[in-house]
Amino acid sequence: MLKQHRLEQDLIKILFIENKAGGALDINKSLEQSHYRIVRVCKSGLALLKEVENFMPDIILIDIESPDRDMIESLHSISQTAPKPVVMFSEHDDQDTIERLVECGVSAYVVGSIEQVRLKSVLDIALARFKHFQSLQQELQQTKQQLNSQSNIDKAKCWLMETKNLSEDAAYHSIRKMAMNSGQKIDQAAQNVLSVAAMLKAEL
Repeated sequence: MLKQHRLEQDLIKILFIENKAGGALDINKSLEQSHYRIVRVCKSGLALLKEVENFMPDIILIDIESPDRDMIESLHSISQTAPKPVVMFSEHDDQDTIERLVECGVSAYVVGSIEQVRLKSVLDIALARFKHFQSLQQELQQTKQQLNSQSNIDKAKCWLMETKNLSEDAAYHSIRKMAMNSGQKIDQAAQNVLSVAAMLKAEL
């Protein structure tokens, strides 16, 4: 029983979108020796956003003849709000459409029908690519935050140096002391200094 519970916890849940009925059973059968399982089948791209919200899949698998505008817009919204790895099989091979889909978060786009023997490999690669991309995005966001924090600290130091006639070291230690006394991070203390500076400037 415990082993079965662990297996259920390890399952990678798939939301499957198709134009025709019957594909989900074949796919689940081909993936029965893996951790992938289709937990929901959706016949309409219009319901994609709602389906993702309700079932919280780990990966989205799409098998359609050609992605329409509603599908593309839905994928774009998902990539902006709750990114998921997306694998799409389609007969449509227009390069502009493929590029647009990649911009909307499609991790793997395969022209042609689903080949059961290599589906797991395609899903594995898409999942790995998605995790790598998300890691890069997180690193980029952290770098931006660090640069923004340093910019605020530098601006706060300059203001203290000009208005309090302090040296750069003294200005920095003043901000650091404010942070320690208020239990804040130093960039938060710097923002407080800048807020005071803005208020005083507005009163002039």
